[in-house]
Amino acid sequence: EATLDLAERRRIRSAIRELQRQELEREEEALASKRFRPERGSHRQDNKENWPRSQRLEEEQQMALAALSQQLEAITDVEELTKLLRAAGEYEERKLIRAAIRKLRAEEIEAATLAGKTQSSQ
Repeated sequence: EATLDLAERRRIRSAIRELQRQELEREEEALASKRFRPERGSHRQDNKENWPRSQRLEEEQQMALAALSQQLEAITDVEELTKLLRAAGEYEERKLIRAAIRKLRAEEIEAATLAGKTQSSQ
């Protein structure tokens, strides 16, 4: 507002817009780096005393889920899997059992489809 020269005012406004654009880019970069920065063990630092215990429990749960997964592969009856599903309490267990049920049903459908094709071609 101090100058009356229109060309100078245009240059000043252009410089202000450029500075605003650069500031916006810096803010976006800072936000992106914060968003994708891995947590540096903040959970561990918040709860140092219980961390080894919780890690051990998580490892035990993973081992139990792996054992359950092997057990489910051996089961070929949807009714038996459904009973297991009703008895399961943990979300991850139920998730594995539902996946096993879907797999068995898909195999049954595939077998029925193949049987139907072989009967119709004879």
